[in-house]
Amino acid sequence: MGYVTNSAILPVLIGKGGLIISDSLNHNSIVNGARGSGATVRVFQHNTPSHLEEVLRQQIAEGQPRTHRPWKKIIVIVEGIYSMEGELCKLPEIVAICKKYKAYAYLDEAHSIGAVGKTGRGVCELLGVDTADVDIMMGTFTKSFGSCGGYIAGSKELIQYLKYTCPAHLYATSISPPAAQQTISSIKVILGEDGTSRGAQKLARIRENSNFFRSELQKMGFEVLGDNDSPVMPIMLYNPAKIPAFSRECLKQNVAVVTVAFPATPLLLARARICISASHTREDLLKALAVISEVGDLVGIKYFPAESEKQHQEPGAIKLE
Repeated sequence: MGYVTNSAILPVLIGKGGLIISDSLNHNSIVNGARGSGATVRVFQHNTPSHLEEVLRQQIAEGQPRTHRPWKKIIVIVEGIYSMEGELCKLPEIVAICKKYKAYAYLDEAHSIGAVGKTGRGVCELLGVDTADVDIMMGTFTKSFGSCGGYIAGSKELIQYLKYTCPAHLYATSISPPAAQQTISSIKVILGEDGTSRGAQKLARIRENSNFFRSELQKMGFEVLGDNDSPVMPIMLYNPAKIPAFSRECLKQNVAVVTVAFPATPLLLARARICISASHTREDLLKALAVISEVGDLVGIKYFPAESEKQHQEPGAIKLE
């Protein structure tokens, strides 16, 4: 799985005397992998390239703790789409900074590969970044590919090195033949190598579905995180007490919603995480929107005026409660 891929690969890529600079909202698998590596770990403000550069400059100037020797290696770790925020990584700026300071770029594409980009090749394709500029690309087969396991993509020399040194490769069981075939078949569909246009249609549909659903939620007055084109869209609940109420009331009307709370998120930043699929029909989305809107009113999680209410408010008017 993707969790094991991150947590097992990072200790092999870097160790004592190395520096990991990680986005503050990176997935727990990255956090655990970084901790287990023995490298020094520093964090930069979420998706803020300017702060990344500030941290890089400071750490390069100071060097290793106590000895102040130059770092043996520096790896910057980011996600293509952040799993709990639905935001697209500012990859072009981050890659440019990595080049400038001769740091390695590590990209986790678990939620973006097979879901965004004209041909499903992830955020590099979507944002126009040359994959050769990303040193290590990680992903999972459990989401867009409907299988199991994870992968690492990089230079031939890197992959050869990992084959001989990574415990997850040396000692773990390989994925089963059916799972491998499922992954291969999914890739062929996404790339159009199955002789049909199903892959292109699915990619267009997931983008259309995602942008439609996000737009409608925002019009209703929900606080929705993330960027357009991202199929991951968290609806902010904030209060932990609203988590079971929102989930149960939706389920009563046959809409299953995944809620996320501490420790996956900060204590007072609970949310419902909606993941849109190409398989969702417009009827599915409209049904879900109607239920979520009704439950949102019941639970009290519409933190902004609905679009219809905004239109009835006079320009410049101040509403007094």
